[in-house]
Parts: sequence; C-alpha cells; structure tokens
Amino acid sequence: MKNKTIKAIDAIQEAQKIAFSPFLFQAVVSLRKLGIFDLIFEKRNEGGITIEEMSKELSISTYGLGVLLEIAESSDVVTQDQDNKFELTKIGYFLNYNETTNVNINFTNEVCYKGLFHLNDSIKNGKPEGLKELGNWNTIYEGLSSLDSEIKKSWFEFDHHYSDYAFQEALQIIFEKPPRVIYDIGGNTGKFAINCCKKDSDVFVKIHDLPGQLNIALANAKKHGFENRISGYEIDWLSDNPKITKGADLIWLSQFLDCFSKDEIVKILKVCVESMDTNTELYIMETFTDRQRFDNAKFSLEATSLYFTSMANGNSKMYKAIEFEELIEQAGLEIKKEIRQVGENHTIMICKKK
Repeated sequence: MKNKTIKAIDAIQEAQKIAFSPFLFQAVVSLRKLGIFDLIFEKRNEGGITIEEMSKELSISTYGLGVLLEIAESSDVVTQDQDNKFELTKIGYFLNYNETTNVNINFTNEVCYKGLFHLNDSIKNGKPEGLKELGNWNTIYEGLSSLDSEIKKSWFEFDHHYSDYAFQEALQIIFEKPPRVIYDIGGNTGKFAINCCKKDSDVFVKIHDLPGQLNIALANAKKHGFENRISGYEIDWLSDNPKITKGADLIWLSQFLDCFSKDEIVKILKVCVESMDTNTELYIMETFTDRQRFDNAKFSLEATSLYFTSMANGNSKMYKAIEFEELIEQAGLEIKKEIRQVGENHTIMICKKK
C-alpha cells in the first residue's frame, strides 16, 4: 500500500464519515425505497423539486424528507440550489440507477446489515455469528432455499450479477474444445448448466450441490427442457469423506471455492483430483482481489469477505490469486493456463492433474 499524505483536518473528516457511515447508508436505502430519488430525477428538467413539493407528491412529512435530504446533501448525494430545489448529483444518480450499485445495496441491506453487528464475535469465534439474524443454520448455504423471499432475491441477484457478466465469455472458452461431460460443482439455481446445454446440444452436465439447492437447480433444468441432459449429485463438502464419481471431461468451479477455508479448499480439490484422469481439465473461475484493475472492485471484494466472516461460514473470504496458486499445488494440480479479465473482473485457472 502506498503511503498517503493527508492533512489532519481531512483525516478527521474521513474518520467521522466512517463513524457515521451506517447512518448515511440507511438514509440512502430510505431515499431509494420511498421513491425520493426517483421523484427528484423525474424533475431534473424542471430545475429540481422542493421539499414541500415532494411532500405533496409522496405523502411524506417535510420533517422526514428533511432529515434524509440534509445528510444526503452533506454527502454530495443531492444538491440544493438557492430556490431550495433538490437535484441528484452523479453520486446520487449511480446510487439509484447503476445496476451493480443497486445489487450491492440490496445485498448489504437485506442479507448482511443486521448480521454484521455480530462481526466482532465472528472474528473471535471463527463462526458466522451474524447468521442467527436470518435463521438457525451452521452456514448460509444450508438455508438458501429457506430464506425469506426478499432476502433470497437479494442474495441470488448479488451472486448472479457478478457471474452473469463472465458466463458468456467463459462459455466461449470452455467450448473451444467441447467437453462431453461437465461436472458443475456448486450449481446453485442451475443457470450455468442450462447455459451449457443451450450452447452445445451434445453436452451433459452433472450438478453437485446440497439437496435444497439441487432440487431448485433440477426443477429449473426441467422447466427449460434439459432434464435428460442435466442430472444431480447430492454432496456436502463439509462432511468427513465427500466423494464424487469419475467420468468428467471438465470440472467447473465458479465462485465456489471462496465459500470455504483454505484447508477446505485443498480438501475439495483433492476430491476432484481423485475423480480425474489425465485428460480431465478443472476450471476455477474467481474474482481474485489481486487481479482487479480498479480500486473500487478490490474494495467491494474485500467487503464481501466480511459477509463470509459474519454471515456465510465464518472462515472463508475473497482470496488473492497467489493464495490459490499455493492451494492448487497442495492439492496435486498444476495450472496449465490462466485467463484474466473474463467478464472484466474474473480470472479462469485451467488446471490438470499432476
């Protein structure tokens, strides 16, 4: 990290922003949910809108609007002119209309916010102590299919948003030399398996996942008419002796291994190695923190690590590529090729058995 020179007064200001950042975050959530951002944006060609006008249109008190807009103005989210009319800044626009920001805000608010209060206990105990805010499970993955609808929606939108950008490009890479049988490890809703079947009419995909997720994935496969080419294999990777069958041409692990600790990752990869022959390829696709071009992407990934700590499992994170290189070596694999900036943020490591 580069040494940064900053004046004391500026450092104090930044420290105070951090101290009160939860207040600003929840103010932004309310400004979005109450339609205030939308209304201000609609009035942009009229030079903005006053609090009194907003109050009439939205049936919200001027007091309530005032406390939200005052902190938003201080944070450069909105501006107020000499006629007391409000407009969105560029920051305010992106907070309300940027797809990635929208997904991140909903995920933070619906899935993580309450649980992050327990982060301190999670760090001390090595367990996702915040998960109790959502349900009584050892890991969030056990309860995904049982989450409240709005929380589930935010979780899957967050998960799919980052993978969807990369999937189409990844499919081009995977099918350069078309595999006959793909093992999709951690298939979630079956989206990747379905896309594989759409891409190649001869491919068969076996999804490996927990029973709850597997049922959802197979139901989705049937809806798309791929029940004859997409099958399922129930597995709990945290059990004492997980096993998978032989026969895959390609084993696919996308945004999966970051859900586990380093020791667990090595264990999973070793299980995969036992099922591989000399021709089987293992593809790992991840958003590594040391493979990001932009600081905001690195920051978002490091924030996501705290979700894993407090909510998901208590012992995993978003890893650096150099960390994965060591784990892959320990598992008896070697990286034959690395493809960076897949879908901008992802890296694919193509591995073979030593």
